[in-house]
Amino acid sequence: MTDAQQGRVLPVTDLSLVVLVGATGSGKSTFARRHFKPTEVISSDFCRGLVSDDENDQSATKDAFDVLHYIAGKRLAAGRRTVVDATSVQSDARRQLIDLAKQYDVLPIAIVLDVPEEVCAERNEARTDRADMPRRVIHRHTRELRRSLRHLEREGFRKVHILRGVDEVEHATVVTEKRFNDLTHLTGPFDIIGDIHGCAAELEALLGKLGYVDGVHPEGRTAVFVGDLVDRGPDSPGVLRRVMAMVKSGNALCVPGNHENKYGRYLRGRKVQHTHGLAETIEQMAGESEEFLAEVREFLDGLVSHYVLDGGRLVVCHAGLPEKYHGRTSGRVRSHALYGDTTGETDEFGLPVRYPWAEDYRGRAAVVYGHTPVPEATWLNNTICLDTGAVFGGKLTALRWPERELADVPAEQVWYEPARPLRTEAPGGQDGRPLDLADVRGRRVVETRHQGRVSIREENAAAALEVMSRFAVDPRLLPYLPPTMAPTATSHVEGYLEHPEEAFAQYKDDGVARVVCEEKHMGSRAVALVCRDAEAARKRFGVDGPTGSLYTRTGRPFLDDDALTEEILDRVRTAAGEAGLWDELETDWLLLDAELMPWSLKASGLLRSQYAAVGAASGAVLPQALSALRGAAARGVDVAGLLTRTGERATDAAAFTEAYRRYCWTTDGLDGVRLAPFQILAVQGRSLAGLPHDEQLARLDRLVEHDGSGLLQTTRRLYVETADPESVQAGVDWWLEMTGRGGEGMVVKPVGAVVRDGRGRLVQPGIKCRGREYLRIIYGPEYTRPENLARLRSRFLNHKRSLAIREYALGLEALDRLAEGEPLWRVHEAVFGVLALESEPVDPRL
Repeated sequence: MTDAQQGRVLPVTDLSLVVLVGATGSGKSTFARRHFKPTEVISSDFCRGLVSDDENDQSATKDAFDVLHYIAGKRLAAGRRTVVDATSVQSDARRQLIDLAKQYDVLPIAIVLDVPEEVCAERNEARTDRADMPRRVIHRHTRELRRSLRHLEREGFRKVHILRGVDEVEHATVVTEKRFNDLTHLTGPFDIIGDIHGCAAELEALLGKLGYVDGVHPEGRTAVFVGDLVDRGPDSPGVLRRVMAMVKSGNALCVPGNHENKYGRYLRGRKVQHTHGLAETIEQMAGESEEFLAEVREFLDGLVSHYVLDGGRLVVCHAGLPEKYHGRTSGRVRSHALYGDTTGETDEFGLPVRYPWAEDYRGRAAVVYGHTPVPEATWLNNTICLDTGAVFGGKLTALRWPERELADVPAEQVWYEPARPLRTEAPGGQDGRPLDLADVRGRRVVETRHQGRVSIREENAAAALEVMSRFAVDPRLLPYLPPTMAPTATSHVEGYLEHPEEAFAQYKDDGVARVVCEEKHMGSRAVALVCRDAEAARKRFGVDGPTGSLYTRTGRPFLDDDALTEEILDRVRTAAGEAGLWDELETDWLLLDAELMPWSLKASGLLRSQYAAVGAASGAVLPQALSALRGAAARGVDVAGLLTRTGERATDAAAFTEAYRRYCWTTDGLDGVRLAPFQILAVQGRSLAGLPHDEQLARLDRLVEHDGSGLLQTTRRLYVETADPESVQAGVDWWLEMTGRGGEGMVVKPVGAVVRDGRGRLVQPGIKCRGREYLRIIYGPEYTRPENLARLRSRFLNHKRSLAIREYALGLEALDRLAEGEPLWRVHEAVFGVLALESEPVDPRL
């Protein structure tokens, strides 16, 4: 069997622009169909047909290639391998495709089908649509192909595969290979180490602190070096020896820094200036063996510009990398990864001013880098610089991933005087540019872990922007908004619009065996962010002064008096300390979901202008009407029916007034104010939204127990087994007793918190079941009359339920991002989504 019959293997990178080169009739389309997915291939003939309805209409060629380049550009921008099926035998045609690959930072690869001219002619004659193709066209293609073969790599193709003859074409095999920078399959854990610059002693100290023994971690962690191993410091050979050994043994990864790039060019005999510490490295390496120098040269030549790790969640490079370059391969990408970008200006020390790319970063992957020394490693928009100036007398810093914990060791001394002093703050300042209108404007799609993609309509985003920009608390102190809550299914129990039997039945159908019924407190939903002290608030949330926030479910502050808000936060903070929660949860802040009472704290304007006005009017007018009707009846006028209906209305109005009065009482300062926490949503480094409610409530009972101020109030509850009729009846009786004495009602929740049904869908996090008398405030004094109940039973709940689930998923996503330390704009993307969904049209009484 010949080599051609055994078949050549053609490695083709997964993200690349593959250009098939060959004369008409050489078999390019057949080759493309055999080796690539149909969606990967863009044919010039097909594009010619798109614009002219005739694939052989040569007059449409220019427009056809405009379409081809446009489609190819869209695919490459989306990170999709693209195969161009055209003759591409002319250098001008190939140049446009190479430029396209450069524009999107992907590898251009050429696969040449060098088939004899006679074979091409025979194939064209056998095709009815090309039978009349002149032989001179095929001859010209073949001649131009021959002329091009020696120059393809010089034109810019990173790989060139030439298949000579029909046998090689038919027996070739295309094998997809990953990009060198694609290590998404490696999930860590990692220890990412900042710029070392020859500080070998500090490196050994840091590795020891991280738990490495002779370059190996006993728990299998992998070190990742961000480059700048050499220059300026006292022992560049020692650093290289340690790092190279760890990489060779599989215990480390390394990306190049600009100093390795420069030293590598020196080792290859290139002319470079011996500045910025290179002279020291050359002097230190002078005593090393030729074998070691050869190993160093090979090691430096093999370094890849950046790595994408942990399923795409982590990018490591030397000087930082915008999202559009992640996983891409081009000279431009490598240059940015090595040197970053500059504004073209110089500072007072004559050094280039770096472009603050991290301030504009909005990528999902965390970018960990070095290059520009900072006194402290701090997160900015999901990026962090680990160059803390060890060689300049600062410290050597590492980031533990995925823990997002920092570790560092101090420099033994100032090994090299910096050209300019270390900056007093990290790039971008304390907050950088945390929020941008472009992050929330227009139609949005938010990716959530629990519900997939949640869409936000443009008109809803505009409404949310109005509220967020004019009325909401400081966005740094607004990390979460609670979802709307779906009411129970409409009850058919006589005299009731809502009844707990329907809530229990729904959860039983969803496969939820155990639920908790939590008493509603006649208050308003409140979220409390409580920091341990002002320093914790400054460090984590970037605010100076406030120690937290207390806001409504639409993000508005509950109290106009900041001092009263701080007093509430201080009482909760003190109780948390007395209960030992700060230490138990290992946190400096708590995010609580609660009810704040009385209702009038938030809703006094609505109650007094709308609900109370209705009750007052009824209370004033109906007694006079009754008196007049009774007088008329006494005179013999037949008003019996009207008198009966008016008497019923007077009774309803009295019930309405009584219901209203239960939800408002007078407060003086914080006297009379109550806060009933029912869930700890998140703490430092953890979302607790998935913690079972029985554990949540037990912990919060301790919080209430240790409150000596009288502010905190326990949430009463009852646990119900949904498949046990006696347990269900006990739940119904508890609700009847509670609402019979004037209570608002209860919320029924799965004890397991975040729960899915048998089909994998999120189950409602809570179903509210409101009391019969409380609903008079919502639906009016006369809603219990049979004809009104019959009409109200036709209410539509599906939209409300869908809204509740979508908002719930966004809320969970915000908590996860907050706990993981993601930047404010990422947290607020989900928070803003909840607020936007609140503007969807839905019956506000539900």
